[in-house]
Amino acid sequence: MRQKVLNLLGIASRAGCIVTGEDNVAMALSKNKLKIVFVAKDASNRTIDKFDKKCYFYKVVCNLDFSSEELSSALGKPRKIVGLSDQGFYAALEKLMRWLYESKRNNRSIKYWSRRVN
Repeated sequence: MRQKVLNLLGIASRAGCIVTGEDNVAMALSKNKLKIVFVAKDASNRTIDKFDKKCYFYKVVCNLDFSSEELSSALGKPRKIVGLSDQGFYAALEKLMRWLYESKRNNRSIKYWSRRVN
């Protein structure tokens, strides 16, 4: 299922619904254009903290589940920070991620972590 999330992210990238890079994602966050931000779990602690706080402030979901290698292979270019701007892709991702979360709650061995902002 994790691969399906990454595949959907790759499709969104080809559709032009992805914002990548620290500065571009930070700017899109400040303009309230993003629905979810993926930060690589192997990014620096400072970067993770920075985007965790920004996502909390702007009430955007911040996902720290994937490595930079996984995100880069999904997008076809090396990236550690990815923002999704399309509501339709976000709805599909949220559906997949909810399924993963429910699977984990039912004691299946699927690793999933996502932060939701209330």
